[in-house]
Amino acid sequence: MNNDLKKDIIEILKKYAINKKIFENLPENPHITNDLKINSARLVDIVIDMEEKFNIEIENDNLKKLIYLNDIVTLIENKIKMI
Repeated sequence: MNNDLKKDIIEILKKYAINKKIFENLPENPHITNDLKINSARLVDIVIDMEEKFNIEIENDNLKKLIYLNDIVTLIENKIKMI
C-alpha cells in the first residue's frame, strides 16, 4: 500500500469528517461513515476531490465499495495504474 497516497486521501477525508479527533489516533483501517462520521452525501464531494487530485475517474458503481479507508486507497491505486 502506498503510504503517500494514503496520506493524501486522509487529508481529503479530514475536510469532511465530523469526528476530526479520530485523526489524532487514526485506526489502521477506519470505517468511513462509522468511525470518521462522514455522511453518505459527502462521499460525492470526497470522490470529486479525489478525482481532481489524482486525475482519475471513479464510476458511480464504485461508490458503494468505498466503506473503509483501505478500500479507497486500493481503488485509487488501481485507477492510477490504469493511466
